Amino acid sequence: MEGGGTVPVQHPRTLDEIFRDFKGRRLGLLNALTLDVEEFVRLCDPRKDNLCLYGYPDETWEVRLPVEEVPSELPEPILGINFSRDGMDRHDWLSLVAIHSDSWLLAVAFFYAARFDKTERKKLFGLISDLPSLYDVVMERKPGKAASNNSRSKSSSTGKIKQIQQPLAPARKDEVIDEEDDEDDEEEHENTLCGKCHGSYGTDEFWICCDICEQWFHGKCVKVTPAKAELMKQYKCPACSSKKARV
Repeated sequence: MEGGGTVPVQHPRTLDEIFRDFKGRRLGLLNALTLDVEEFVRLCDPRKDNLCLYGYPDETWEVRLPVEEVPSELPEPILGINFSRDGMDRHDWLSLVAIHSDSWLLAVAFFYAARFDKTERKKLFGLISDLPSLYDVVMERKPGKAASNNSRSKSSSTGKIKQIQQPLAPARKDEVIDEEDDEDDEEEHENTLCGKCHGSYGTDEFWICCDICEQWFHGKCVKVTPAKAELMKQYKCPACSSKKARV
């Protein structure tokens, strides 16, 4: 958020360090464009000078003026995102900012990886390509919404706790499992994104759905295992749990 730009730039050197830097900056920008979207919109005041959106390795974000030195230490984000804020549909504007932010993330990653050989660069950008882009996230679910309609389960509250490729609990003896319904359920969740890391659905991963906001999460992202989920009558994600605590 505003004020987070005091974080010093520490240049990553290895492939793992660069990818970790990319993921941190990406999550910061995702927070600005989704979870913190009202604050982001407020900060992009068209009456101010050329503003940029920055994401930082510690998963924070900031709207501020560009750096003054030329050339800058790192590639700079697109200038003037605030000027078109009120002249476009909000979702279209956020999508445009997302595209430019995606381009900036790639530019920073290549800046760090430019000295790598072809094989290392291919591996790095393969890892990056496995993640949904900022544009993908903004277009697939409108900012500020906890989950898309496609992420809702057809079953009851306890059925929202889901382990991919198999039911949470063993079927009863008198229960008939419809393979066609199971396939439909898999197709229903193909476009679902994790509410924590915004990673896409995987057929070999455990997922869990919040009974309050109906957002889906990788179990590992919210530290819930299949065994732990078995014991839950209701699951509340970290965000919904913190809201209750503040009341």
